[in-house]
Amino acid sequence: MNTDLEVILEAAAKNVFSTMLSFNVEFQKLDGSFFDGGEHVAGTVGITGAFNGMVYLYSSAPFARQMTCSLLGMKDSEIEGNEMVNDAMGELTNMMAGFIKSRLDNAGCRCVMTIPSVIRGRDFKIEPVSGVIRKTIYFQSSGGKVLVEALLKATS
Repeated sequence: MNTDLEVILEAAAKNVFSTMLSFNVEFQKLDGSFFDGGEHVAGTVGITGAFNGMVYLYSSAPFARQMTCSLLGMKDSEIEGNEMVNDAMGELTNMMAGFIKSRLDNAGCRCVMTIPSVIRGRDFKIEPVSGVIRKTIYFQSSGGKVLVEALLKATS
């Protein structure tokens, strides 16, 4: 790959979280407390072309709700059910993946994106197949913890 995927992920996180949520990002090393048994939400967007794979944006369900409030300019009491949170997480993941796709395109690695989807649960882990480049960044932002992961495999 002509570009450093970890640097792209960090730039995407800073850009999306500061621009869309007005949240600061503090990168840290991933510790074992991220998946603490509580409910988590993961947005996912596929990338296909010069690279095939997925981009994931994970957070706790309560922090996903906080991000939704910030993104939509709403109070927590105005959020009804999980649908709005799922839509917001899908859109935030879409923005992250769009940033990554743009950087890959600029490096001559043409790609397209799929529509976002959302996974919810208490105990899940995404495992890549062999030959996949796996890059993960972890950060805290406005009191919440976020994990961004890209799983990509070159097609040629």
